[in-house]
Amino acid sequence: MASASPELESFVREALMRGHSRAQVNQALLAAGWSEAQVRGVLDGWADVDFALPVPRPRASLSAREAFVYLLLFSTLYFYCWNLGSLLFKLIEHTLPDPTDARWQIVQLGSSIRWSISALVIAFPVFAFLSHRVSRDVALHPIKRLSPVRRWLTYLTLFVAAGVLIGDLTTLVYNLLGGELSLRFVLKVLAVALLAGTVFGWYLADLRREEVSP
Repeated sequence: MASASPELESFVREALMRGHSRAQVNQALLAAGWSEAQVRGVLDGWADVDFALPVPRPRASLSAREAFVYLLLFSTLYFYCWNLGSLLFKLIEHTLPDPTDARWQIVQLGSSIRWSISALVIAFPVFAFLSHRVSRDVALHPIKRLSPVRRWLTYLTLFVAAGVLIGDLTTLVYNLLGGELSLRFVLKVLAVALLAGTVFGWYLADLRREEVSP
C-alpha cells in the first residue's frame, strides 16, 4: 500500500460520506494529479459495502511481539547466509588449495568449516520455523502483510542483497580487467552471487505478491 497524506485520506472519507462512488472519487483524484497507487491505497482502506457511512477496513498495527518475531526472523536469515557463504568459501579453498597458503592456514580450515556447519545447524531450523509461522499468520490474517516492520526489514534486505550483488560483480570485472581470474576466485564470486541473488529474488517476488493481493 502506498503511503498517503492526511489530506488525501480526509478527502476520500468525506467524499464517500457524501455518497460519491469509488469510481468518481478515483477519477477526481487522478485528474487532480494523485498517482494511481496512492489513490488505490487509500480507497482500499474502506470496505466496499452497502452502508450509510464509509466502513473502514482493519489496518496493520505494530506490536512488540510482532517486531520481535520479524527481527529474529531476518537476523537468523543474515546469520544463516553469512555462515553458508563462509562454508562455501572454505570448501572451495579446501578443494582448490592455494600453494602459497601457509600450513597453519590450511589447518585452520577444519575449525572454520566446523564452526560454519554448527551455525547452520542452529540457524536454519530457527529460520524455517519462524518463516512457517509468519506464513501461516499471514495466510490467516492477510492484513499482516502490511506490517510496517515487515515491510521495512524486507526493503532493508533487498538493499543489502543488491549491494552485495553490485560489489560482487564489480570485484569480478576488476579482476577480469586485471587478468587475475582463477577457478577458485570465480567459484567464490558465483557462490556470493547465488546467495545474494536468491535472497533478492525471493523477497522481491514476495513484495510483488503483496502488490497483487486484495
